[in-house]
Amino acid sequence: MRPPDDPRLALLADSYARLLGKPLIEPATDLAQTLWDAPCAIVAHGTESDPVFFYGNRLALEVFEIAFEAFTRLPSRYSAEPLAREERARLLERVTREGYIDDYAGIRISALGKRFRIEQAVVWNLIDRQGRLHGQAATFSRWTPLGPAMTEPNAASAVNL
Repeated sequence: MRPPDDPRLALLADSYARLLGKPLIEPATDLAQTLWDAPCAIVAHGTESDPVFFYGNRLALEVFEIAFEAFTRLPSRYSAEPLAREERARLLERVTREGYIDDYAGIRISALGKRFRIEQAVVWNLIDRQGRLHGQAATFSRWTPLGPAMTEPNAASAVNL
């Protein structure tokens, strides 16, 4: 699959560099391809009242066991188990206040209902140079599968895989 060419990808990389003081990825002439092939999972959602993912790179899609087209129709809250959604909401509020966090760990769920724990994730605000918020993004390279699949897959499974 050719990686999506979305103008928000530049904002994703630029916001990370401005907020954290280091690049998300090595400088590249083809930003979309470099993000797509990054050795870490990268996801991002917009600012809708129920934010929907607009991006997931190749590795993120593998971890979440979902196709790009389905992932980008998925409200991001469905990446967490129902009981973990309140914790996730507190995390996103903290990111909104502080600009980013670099110490997140939590349980996530794939589209097929498989649970996994992410660790040392960085979550940051997608803020343009005028200070407008366009969403939030996350990256992680450490995850651990947890136990068997849930008996009832999450709502992500309702999106056509």
